[in-house]
Amino acid sequence: MTLATLAEVLQPALKQGHAVAGLVTLGWEDMRAYVAAAEAENVPVILQAGPSCRAHTPLPILGKMFRHLAEHASVPVVAHLDHGYTMDECKEALDSGFTSLMFDGSRKPLAQNIAETATIAEMAHAAGISCEGEIGFVGYSGGEQSAGTDPKEAAQFAVETNVDAMAISVGNVHLQEDKDGGLDEPRIRAIEAVTTVPLVIHGGSGVPVEQRRRLAQGSAICKFNIGTELRMAFGDAMRAAVNSDPARFDRVAILKDTHDPMVAAARRVLTGFKGASHA
Repeated sequence: MTLATLAEVLQPALKQGHAVAGLVTLGWEDMRAYVAAAEAENVPVILQAGPSCRAHTPLPILGKMFRHLAEHASVPVVAHLDHGYTMDECKEALDSGFTSLMFDGSRKPLAQNIAETATIAEMAHAAGISCEGEIGFVGYSGGEQSAGTDPKEAAQFAVETNVDAMAISVGNVHLQEDKDGGLDEPRIRAIEAVTTVPLVIHGGSGVPVEQRRRLAQGSAICKFNIGTELRMAFGDAMRAAVNSDPARFDRVAILKDTHDPMVAAARRVLTGFKGASHA
């Protein structure tokens, strides 16, 4: 069994100069492909169940799916709750076998965010698993605007919450379909200067690939969340599978045809986060 906690994969990444991909899952087909890709690249992988995934499949089922994949994987696999908004959600994920909880209190006042995140982190650590928090606010393409992370607040947040990983807002945006943006590297360096906690970039699909690679090897950013670009790859693969034969109707046969394209897409993502010594 290669089930791992978030801390168990991020601490080596921090020390060795690479990053680990948090791949946003929506169902069995993509999560299975992500583990196959990680095995092919011989790197750890973080399987993430976000709000849209949880709206489709209950957390106890997702926990069993993640753990089943981990039990048969040759690389470390983290079962991660992405954007848990309440104590009840986080507790349900813990009880469902997840090994990492991301509590998102980023929309709340600083003191409340710190207090609630610290409570979740304490619960996670008591159970032997990890906790990620968010300071600043990462916005959404075409939706809510970001609020950049203040380095002084980040330092306070890291100390007072005792999180294992800290998501920051430095120009990254959720659900971005292109890579025309880029991260604010001076702000990243200012945050690195005041904390030793591994940093996390949500909305990693919108970050230029070369910048992802460079920061993975040369910064405290140890986790990049990737969702949109892989959902786009899945949509392309599904469309091709359906259109290849208008008479097809069997969902198993159709979905089977998405596997190899999804493995290839995930491998391209994972390759970009390897350290210089094994890239």
